[in-house]
Amino acid sequence: MKKKVLILSGGISKERLISIDTGLQVAKELKKYKYKVKISEPNETLVNNINNFKPDVIFNALHGQFGEDGYIQTILEKFEIPYTHSGVLASSIAMDKEISKKIFIKNKINTPKFFTYSFEEKRSDLIKKIKKQLDFPVVVKPINEGSSVNVYMCNINNINNVLNSLKKYEKVIIEKFIGGREIQVAILGNKKLGAIELIPKRKFYDYQAKYNTNAKTQHLVKVNLSKKKLQEIMNIALNAHKIIGCKGVTRSDFKFYKDKFYLLEINTQPGMTKLSLVPEIAAYNDMSFIELIEWILKDASTKR
Repeated sequence: MKKKVLILSGGISKERLISIDTGLQVAKELKKYKYKVKISEPNETLVNNINNFKPDVIFNALHGQFGEDGYIQTILEKFEIPYTHSGVLASSIAMDKEISKKIFIKNKINTPKFFTYSFEEKRSDLIKKIKKQLDFPVVVKPINEGSSVNVYMCNINNINNVLNSLKKYEKVIIEKFIGGREIQVAILGNKKLGAIELIPKRKFYDYQAKYNTNAKTQHLVKVNLSKKKLQEIMNIALNAHKIIGCKGVTRSDFKFYKDKFYLLEINTQPGMTKLSLVPEIAAYNDMSFIELIEWILKDASTKR
């Protein structure tokens, strides 16, 4: 008998539209295989939807704040219904770029040099600090957003304007820009699923490069790395997955520069849209979309 699956999608983050797309794609696929499916927003209707629908498992298709930072996970724990992806603590740690990067460093995983900047600090002191510790260009980004939302590459001429546009965040990360190749790795539980290389037509792999079909970012599922190097990057991703305490599927984002891998961040709830990378990696490794979804659902059912 097929399970009843409640899909959480939408939400209040800046990744709402991506989440809705993920939810619709997953629902469409599950319905093809005769699952009973209901989509719910994580709002005042959620409790009634859970109580009335009585799902066997909850597929968390939320992205960004409230959806993959431990908040919705804390709420879902109270229902004692299996839910997909990582739990409260791992979700919270992975979403916080400052904490996760410190954990990477402690565990000898390369990550770009960085420091955090509070808007109470003097801007003139900041420029001096960047020149001394990082040098330009730098990457400026919120501590707890995903999908490259409000991520900017900055030089000395535009950093003030960028920081002014990010004041609502109170604190941001300023990170040394690492050139080189964009490579991302998918992990399923304790399995290294595979990697993909992204070649953006834009100068910087930002939100538009990820989700705008006109940006024409090239996806290379057959990554041009030696077997040894490919195993190295996948081992780093699996190690990060375990260190953070992740469950289910994760996608780790790397830069490969001067023969070194730099882990930028780990994503605990990768997208499942037509432009998403994990389904593409899975397909290349002979795992269909429905097989991927069913693996995620089964993982949710067995981990608690």
